[in-house]
Amino acid sequence: MIVAIDGPAGAGKSTVARRLAERLGFRYLDTGAMYRAVTWLALERGVELEDGEAVARLAAASPIAFADGRVLAGGHDVTEAIRAARIDRVVSTVARHEAVRRLMRARQRELAEAGDAVVEGRDIGTVVCPGAEVKVYLVADPDERARRRRAERPEIGVEALATDLRLRDERDAAQMQAAGDAEVIDTTDLTVEDVVARIERLVEARARA
Repeated sequence: MIVAIDGPAGAGKSTVARRLAERLGFRYLDTGAMYRAVTWLALERGVELEDGEAVARLAAASPIAFADGRVLAGGHDVTEAIRAARIDRVVSTVARHEAVRRLMRARQRELAEAGDAVVEGRDIGTVVCPGAEVKVYLVADPDERARRRRAERPEIGVEALATDLRLRDERDAAQMQAAGDAEVIDTTDLTVEDVVARIERLVEARARA
């Protein structure tokens, strides 16, 4: 079974998806980390981020992999490095290139179809895994999203972080659409456990069906 979890930054995708995968005994696939890893590689290798074809060639030559919860790119463990503010600011530039998205989507489908998986990102239920048995779209109040991001990125100023979230939403708008058959969950006033429990019930209902 594939569980697709979509939504904007700060809605709780990563935390919920990781916890749900642990509860279900499924593999956890963070597709956003893949785009971040490609961005990290491009910055390290001096590849122009606006050159989609060049970034795609780099990504093809250095497949992103996951191992024991770590993210690997070009032979490097980049798990922590890809969460830096410098990646936050430019990852949308890399992710919007169609050549890069085609390559990443193929890799994501390959990983997802290997067995039970919780897959989270921007367009999982609509494009990457449209046949996912369970689809969820997480949303949250903008202020709450900003508060969560501040907790994750205390080094970034409040105004800068709010601006960053707004710009990311604008850049990612094309990918931030809920699938028609997705369950939309507002996480603003819910705990992580509340959200995980709700999705777990959806999975159980689907399994019984």
